[in-house]
Amino acid sequence: MGHTLAVLVENRPGVLTRISGLISRRAFNIESIAAGYTEEQDMTRITIEVRDEDGREIEQLVHQLAKLVDVVKIINYSNTDSLERELVMIKVKANPEKRSDIVDIVNVFRANIVDVNRETLIIELSGAQQKNDALCEVLKDYGIIEIVRTGKVLISRSPTPAKDL
Repeated sequence: MGHTLAVLVENRPGVLTRISGLISRRAFNIESIAAGYTEEQDMTRITIEVRDEDGREIEQLVHQLAKLVDVVKIINYSNTDSLERELVMIKVKANPEKRSDIVDIVNVFRANIVDVNRETLIIELSGAQQKNDALCEVLKDYGIIEIVRTGKVLISRSPTPAKDL
């Protein structure tokens, strides 16, 4: 089962290394990780998606993370109503004969073409992971050259800030 944790930390060197090291020592695989500034200066929010096959280890992982000095707050978004996004950029082969077909696909997915040259198009899409996966699958037929993805980020739909664990 996948779990998404938001970890609010003090913005100091080495924090991300300590967090990812702890997660790997607990034998979790990090499926996705994204870090960025928050509304509070000197704070960073790290969004981590991990897999826990039996569902029992996630609580212990959260408790271990909470013991780290720089960790201020941890939120488990696994069972909350939230809005998630991931950014994907896809470089695809686009010879003149296929270019209009690719543009039509891009429009169906409400994606954007951010770069064009004689041989390729670079497409950008922000959305749920399943939507991004679907676009990648459709574009395979045209010849994907390169894919770059960010980690998942999410925010609670609740009008109040999410509670920490």
